[in-house]
Amino acid sequence: MTTFLWGALPYIAAAMLVSGLVWRYRYDKFGWTTRSSESYERRILNIASPMFHYGILFVFVGHLMGLFVPSGWTDALGLTEYGYNLLSLFAGTAAGVLAVAGIGMLIYRRRTTPAVFRATTRNDKLMYVVLLAAIVMGLVAKLSHAGLHEGYDYRATIAPWARSLFWLRPKTGLMAQAPVVFQIHAVIGLVLFALLPFTRLVHMFSAPVQYLFRPYIVYRSRDPRGLSEGPVRRGWEQIGS
Repeated sequence: MTTFLWGALPYIAAAMLVSGLVWRYRYDKFGWTTRSSESYERRILNIASPMFHYGILFVFVGHLMGLFVPSGWTDALGLTEYGYNLLSLFAGTAAGVLAVAGIGMLIYRRRTTPAVFRATTRNDKLMYVVLLAAIVMGLVAKLSHAGLHEGYDYRATIAPWARSLFWLRPKTGLMAQAPVVFQIHAVIGLVLFALLPFTRLVHMFSAPVQYLFRPYIVYRSRDPRGLSEGPVRRGWEQIGS
């Protein structure tokens, strides 16, 4: 079981992530969207969506720092283990709480707004359950093994295991030493990665790069006589001030 969970499951999740993204891009380009429901309800959405997105962004950055920045690097920058523990405890908890509050409001909105609820699929429900479980278990793992003076040093076990995956030499024994709540959090996180391409969360892999280079749009009032003032030009057309 140790070999499967910490030596095979990460690669299975990565394979599903990559192959799912390729499949989704080739055969479901029009479904590569958040399926926005803003037109149905905006009041709660305008509060909950920024809360969730900022919270999950800070959570993601915290995971990158904790897993892929060795302790020797932070020591060289003058950040002691005590300081890192406090930063991880307070900043990580704040980000997790913000993300949980945001997703909780989004679920409330989806359940109490009839039009939004009718547009909710089984896929969406599964995504919300796994996503919320991953964040909550992360908070439970952090708060149950951290204190003001010291906490569980996951950078000595979980972080080296995570980095070893990229060298194709997973150190499964290190992850097996981690507390059970951290192991549960890791498994749920891997399942979430495998599900990403098949849910609305796929939009996190999109960036409106073409928007930066497209021609600008000029809005003009319609000529009441149905006549244009000159020949129609497309693309980059200069206009007067």
